[in-house]
Amino acid sequence: MYLTLYRKYRPQKFSDMVGQEHITKTLKNQIKLNRIAHAYLFTGSRGTGKTTAAKIFARAINCKNSVDGKPCEKCVVCKEIAEGAFVNIIELDAASHNGVDDIRQINEEVLYTPAVGVYKVYIIDEVHMLSPAAFNAMLKTLEEPPPYVVFILATTDPQKIPATVLSRCQRFDFRRISTSDICDCLLDYMQRENIEIEKEAVELIARLADGGMRDALSILEQCISFYIDEKITHSKVLKLVGAVDNALLFEMMNAVIEMDAAKAIAVCNEINQQGRNIKQFAKDLLMHTRNLLIAKTTEQKTEILDYTQEHVRELTQQANELAIETIFRYIKNFTELDMEMKTSTFPRITLEVAVIKLCTPEVDLSKDSVLDRMLSIEKQLEEVKKNGIKVVEKASEEAVVTEIERVKATSEEYQTFLPIWEKVLAKLWSLTRSLFEAGTLEMYVEHDVIQIVDRSSQNNAANKRSTLAEGVLKEIRDKIIEVTGKEYTIRAIDEVIYSQDSAAEILSMIGNRVNYSITAVK
Repeated sequence: MYLTLYRKYRPQKFSDMVGQEHITKTLKNQIKLNRIAHAYLFTGSRGTGKTTAAKIFARAINCKNSVDGKPCEKCVVCKEIAEGAFVNIIELDAASHNGVDDIRQINEEVLYTPAVGVYKVYIIDEVHMLSPAAFNAMLKTLEEPPPYVVFILATTDPQKIPATVLSRCQRFDFRRISTSDICDCLLDYMQRENIEIEKEAVELIARLADGGMRDALSILEQCISFYIDEKITHSKVLKLVGAVDNALLFEMMNAVIEMDAAKAIAVCNEINQQGRNIKQFAKDLLMHTRNLLIAKTTEQKTEILDYTQEHVRELTQQANELAIETIFRYIKNFTELDMEMKTSTFPRITLEVAVIKLCTPEVDLSKDSVLDRMLSIEKQLEEVKKNGIKVVEKASEEAVVTEIERVKATSEEYQTFLPIWEKVLAKLWSLTRSLFEAGTLEMYVEHDVIQIVDRSSQNNAANKRSTLAEGVLKEIRDKIIEVTGKEYTIRAIDEVIYSQDSAAEILSMIGNRVNYSITAVK
């Protein structure tokens, strides 16, 4: 009878397991020291070896001839377990047996000692699917089982397990298997099967498996069945699974970076023509931008990014063309795209709208796109310059003022300035204009000089000239030049307030009004 690859090459001892040395070593040491716990919890993503480790552990603790924590595979117990005839290892799928009655049956069975072997082992897969009543029924037995009973609970979602159950188990977290380990394992299997396959194809399968050995073997077997008596290549794997080549990911990102919407739409059309999975492409774009962020910000990028050296080099090269803020915006947009894809009835249109939005940041009014809008404007200016059109940058306000200040106003223009003042006043900042409207500042013309009087420093010499700061005078001067095109002489006058007793002594100063304005206070 034919066995699928993942069943044919299922590890039979701890040393055959890939990528879980931190767990297999602990379990072997417990067997050697005869420190077997009564309950274990194996957690981790699918295809990482949870059930396989549970079966190997169940076989090892029942084998009377185990050496260094490994089953001998020769005794009666080992042979019966290998053939599936050992009655004291009970497997239960909690996804289909999740009721309280199923757990009550286990509670009754644990009262009977094992007929063969040392331990009666219960392996409960997907234990998080048990109902709350079933968990409650298990608690007492799980906490104080008979000495010959061992529970091994396996799950991909430990968060759903009650804390009362978690506290009664030794927890082991299975890691995702690295791409390199999966590649080495698959190449070894293909050599045993005498099947010709490219290394690039194996690396692609390993990445598609996302850390799960079982998924990798399932994809590989699908390729073997489709390409009978043919060499399995990278392009053939892409065609079979509907995945998108990395070259298209880089091409799409280049189109977005260059803000070339036509090029981005062409990539979308290519993906559609090849029959690729558009929703998977959206996920790949999100992962690609995440990889760009890692390549941009991390020194140890080769250790974090589980890719070939050439692929990491291409990521780094593309990431150097982007600002970190832009990459963050891409990640946000592609995350939203992935969410929209889940409910979209027209994935192609959803993808095209998303990439066009990224390629034309000027239509994106969100604050996150400000940087890209500025880059877009700069890019357009560069294109204009390339076409031979001279781009004249707007001169700064100070440069304009400096150029106009060379023209002096005549005496006749001073005499006709008062009607012009209203236009100047309208151009002043609202704060400065309000000072004139409130009477704090006053303007009059005398002897070809525009006098600005400050009446705010009453009875307080410390506040003298506080209102007529240099910035205010400069603003008035610049606005006059802007309205008239001429330079006028402007002088600030600070009004000093005197008492009635001293006013008579200084009335003679009234002629020197250029410097002081004198008011008697009653």
